[in-house]
Amino acid sequence: MPHMLRRLLPLLLGAACLVFVAACGGDDDDNGSADTGGTTSEAAPPATTETAPATPAGGGGGAASSIKVGAVEGGATPFSFDPKTLDAKAGKVTFTLDNPSGNAAPHAIEVEGNGVEEESKTTQPGETAELTVDLKPGKYEFYCPVDGHRDAGMEGTLTVT
Repeated sequence: MPHMLRRLLPLLLGAACLVFVAACGGDDDDNGSADTGGTTSEAAPPATTETAPATPAGGGGGAASSIKVGAVEGGATPFSFDPKTLDAKAGKVTFTLDNPSGNAAPHAIEVEGNGVEEESKTTQPGETAELTVDLKPGKYEFYCPVDGHRDAGMEGTLTVT
């Protein structure tokens, strides 16, 4: 029996390969053109799916964009965001808050305006937090909701187009 199996195995593998090659091939007879009653038209290019690239802080995106915001301690104000002014395209916007390990305080980010009020988790120094919000065109405020941080200067404006 094993001797017979050894003889059949190459044949079975060959048949499997032929089935695979036939399945991978396409019908090249019409070159992608449709039968339009005697006229020929070029085939439409294949559809593509685009995703908005991650945008730098303050940059716009597309239907989905990412904005990086840094928590800053010291300087002209005790607490601030870098940058303080942001722009984004309408749709889902993901904010990534970086609280550097050199900071001493916890921070978070909250976005408010046009019926939206959402906040990230509070991060400790050395951590990051993400907040994804579906935004319509308009003006929004963003700020740190940790007690006293907004009053200390940790706020900014977001324009959504």
